[in-house]
Amino acid sequence: MTARLLHPDEWELASRSSVDSQGTFNLDEDDFESQIPTSAKFGQRRLPWLSRIYTAASAGYRRLNNKSRPALAGTPRPSCSRRFIIRRFCYIHVLAGIIFTLVLLTSMFFPSYTHLPAHYSAFRESVLESSYPGRGNPRQEKVFIAASLYDSGGKLAQGQWGTQLLQLIDLLGPDNVFLSIYENDSGEEGERALRALEEQVPCQKSIVIDKHLDPKSIPTVTIPGGSKRVKRIEYLAQVRNRALQPLTDHPDMKFDKLLYLNDILFHPMETLHLLFSTNANADGVAQYRAACAVDFDNPIKFYDTYATRDLEGYSMGLPFYPWFTTSGKGESRSDVLAGKDAVRVRSCWGGMVAFDAKYFQASVPPTSPNPVRFRAGKDLFWEASECCLIHADIQDRQTKPDEITDTGIYMNPFVRTAYDHRTLSWLGITRRFEGLYSFLHNLGNHLVGLPWHNPRRAEIPGQTVQEKVWVSDGTKEGGGSFQVVDRIAGNDGYCGRRGLQVIVEDRKPGQKGFENIPVPS
Repeated sequence: MTARLLHPDEWELASRSSVDSQGTFNLDEDDFESQIPTSAKFGQRRLPWLSRIYTAASAGYRRLNNKSRPALAGTPRPSCSRRFIIRRFCYIHVLAGIIFTLVLLTSMFFPSYTHLPAHYSAFRESVLESSYPGRGNPRQEKVFIAASLYDSGGKLAQGQWGTQLLQLIDLLGPDNVFLSIYENDSGEEGERALRALEEQVPCQKSIVIDKHLDPKSIPTVTIPGGSKRVKRIEYLAQVRNRALQPLTDHPDMKFDKLLYLNDILFHPMETLHLLFSTNANADGVAQYRAACAVDFDNPIKFYDTYATRDLEGYSMGLPFYPWFTTSGKGESRSDVLAGKDAVRVRSCWGGMVAFDAKYFQASVPPTSPNPVRFRAGKDLFWEASECCLIHADIQDRQTKPDEITDTGIYMNPFVRTAYDHRTLSWLGITRRFEGLYSFLHNLGNHLVGLPWHNPRRAEIPGQTVQEKVWVSDGTKEGGGSFQVVDRIAGNDGYCGRRGLQVIVEDRKPGQKGFENIPVPS
């Protein structure tokens, strides 16, 4: 999908998904020439190739700037225009050499999120040394895996996604896993592929296929003009909740972790790290309310901007590393640049999320609020991803949004997912030199003005605020109007943005499944 500079969240509004510290750059520390060792011993014995590159580049630069002789020795002095072209050509070559050397040095000696923490490496070795089912589940925890799919050609179920899912179940141990998949409107090929996958699944499971999910079964809203439509986020929330239905139908089943999967490709070993290694305590036990992967729709571009918010609730910067902006205290960005496996955020998704399952299960006897489920926001022209709202509902209510130090929700950049095989295969390479992007990322954010203002970001839950909201009224021309009303702030203002998207119920071939409704003036 082509990025449009309407709003950063727009980059994430495809159908497949949610379906959205002071980071500084020290020029002296990152400049190639200032980092070249001056010791002859160092250059000759440790990095002779680097010394030759640097020496050649420096000699070319000095020769180019020697105004006492022609640029090309042994030839007549060229004309001014020709000298300019030659000089420009040499500058480009020198610059290209410096950039190449920076990329090479960074990928070799300062790769981002490449060298695993010690407990990750030890865990990985223990898994690789054995072959028994459940070898990747050190404490034999119970895991509920949920997925909602649209798979019209059956390429997910009978492709790499299905293979990776079966491998993951084997690593977790079939006796420890319950798999719930809900699929709708995928057609005969999709249904056949999912049924074939179902026969291979060795754990407890619930595989539900709806030939057609009637939008009329989903709550509607009245839009300007008076017609009733289904909000896109309401539709997505309903679909995601159908994959969680076994938790409601069987309250006696108890789980330690809940893993929600999109239609992404992933490495099963990395999924184990997400589940059991993220933010581990001294005993090696993962500690989180939610832990998200990082998803990509090309080897560099971060995908889930619509669902992800930094520690203070700011939306994302430009969709490449280090993803977050310096707004506020910029602590999420600082966590990324520090290479942490638990980047503190207020919400995330990344195509794959591990939750503490207690938030999704009723307690017996009831001692806590009802189990959380995916939902849409109530305001008509205020949209927020269901994948952000679910995180708002599992964290403590924040009374000082600009002073948050931790939410228990983390993004783990060691765990990366992709929406096609080619992108997944490149992620191990591109992460090695992504540390070079931070300066351009920060500069680009300032030039574009990211993150853009969200008037509800710092709202305090329970506080009475005045807000101009759309009030539906069938008796008025246009079906309603914007009015200033007193409103009780919720816990999720940081998730949203002004806008409205609705489902297209009678889609024509090639037409998107949703459309934007313009915000009335």
